[in-house]
Amino acid sequence: MSNNKFSYGSDKLTPYEAVKIAQGKISAIISDAQVKKINGSRSTIENLSKSSEIIYGVNTGFGVLCNTIISEDESNQLQENLLRSHAVGIGKDIPTLVAKIMMVLKIHSLSLGFSGVRPEVIQKIKFLLEKDIIPCVPIKGSVGASGDLAPLAHLFLPLIGEGHVTYNGVKSKASVVLKKENIEPLKIDKKEGLALINGTQFISAFACVSFVRFKNCLDNADIISVMSLEGTLSALSPFHPSISELRNFSGSSHVSKKVRELTKNSEILNSNLDSGKVQDPYSIRCIPQVHGASWDAFYHLEHTLNIELNSVTDNPIVVDNKVISGGNFHGQPVAIPIDYNIIAASEIGNISDRRIYLLLKGNSSVPKLLINNSGINSGFMILQYTSAALASENKNLCFPASADSITTSLGQEDHVSMGSIGAVKFLKVVKNLERIIAIELLCSAQAKDFLRPLKSSQKIEECHKLLRSVVSFAEEDRVFSDDIKKATKLVKSGKLVELIK
Repeated sequence: MSNNKFSYGSDKLTPYEAVKIAQGKISAIISDAQVKKINGSRSTIENLSKSSEIIYGVNTGFGVLCNTIISEDESNQLQENLLRSHAVGIGKDIPTLVAKIMMVLKIHSLSLGFSGVRPEVIQKIKFLLEKDIIPCVPIKGSVGASGDLAPLAHLFLPLIGEGHVTYNGVKSKASVVLKKENIEPLKIDKKEGLALINGTQFISAFACVSFVRFKNCLDNADIISVMSLEGTLSALSPFHPSISELRNFSGSSHVSKKVRELTKNSEILNSNLDSGKVQDPYSIRCIPQVHGASWDAFYHLEHTLNIELNSVTDNPIVVDNKVISGGNFHGQPVAIPIDYNIIAASEIGNISDRRIYLLLKGNSSVPKLLINNSGINSGFMILQYTSAALASENKNLCFPASADSITTSLGQEDHVSMGSIGAVKFLKVVKNLERIIAIELLCSAQAKDFLRPLKSSQKIEECHKLLRSVVSFAEEDRVFSDDIKKATKLVKSGKLVELIK
């Protein structure tokens, strides 16, 4: 990528870039070299369609109808019917940002030049994205195997003037918006409908959004755990570098090093205010091991997405002037790491809730329930009920979707990934996690204020000051849900993470 401009099909796409392109923060082009490559694969489709060769999805039906021969005259109608018949999604529409990322991912995949579509199909998707005419895609209906068929069918119905779109913040019929903007619907040609609806773009788009937000959660959780380490007057010995070196996992070493950096010159941890403790509970003592395991899961997903976003996941594909039918549309390679990261995200919330509980117990310098005059004041007691409820909900969402499979297409598609189910769950879990660690932030900051005049390290002091700029110290009971909203907004903003860089 050069000059903050991404080149579809030739540059390597990452989850971060996919999100930024969808948000309009990075512009993207399709180079002449890629157009030439796209035209090359299209020529293969055109030439082979005139021969007697049977080609799946070009002159045959789909799925269980793969042995049904379709005439040349009917092939175009076949492709449009494919979009209509597969648009069976139900439920609320997915977030607009996710729909935009789906468009970005499909443009990039088709631009690799192995799908046999015409350049004008890709350019039309790109045009609608840049005009902010975004298709409405129902959230349920994909089993994540023969591609995300239903969501992708809804995503591309507007190309032929059907379905619904969001434009200027309003949901409207695509036909109405296209007519108003003098945009001609596209005529879908042979192989193109199949290329549009085959692929893992629904799974991957949800994964991209969750991945970026989970990274922010991990960074915030590490910072906030240091504040809890101080608020509970715990020991620094578990973060000694020798411990990580003797069990050298990348995530654990990363977290341990970060804690050491963030506690450097902490007056609180060097005060020996609670020197009578022999050991701290696991939620404090094992921060490197537990947070680190979730970081390792995150690294695995990052590796997987960096491959998936730059892959051809439709079927069949055009290679060396041949059309080859295979199974790159199957979501299993992404579905399993997504499930793994749902567990990883849930565990960060689980251990955060345990630290909230510890903070509420108080110590020699911090009052029980983090408030003076408890009794008339309940203090922060009920905030932990909320974190416990969210942590429990996340645990219930941890059943791996990829462990399930329900046969579809009369047995032709007899093993499916359910990666779409996992991808949607992942975002739910991350949203809950953002709130849990926001509650820990409130509690750890409240505990820290009782330890004055002792100070933390400079970076932790800056983080504390930033929170106090939006949420004040609680002298007595108040409506704490307002504080949770403000702290959650701060966590989501990534400003605490920026402060420690």
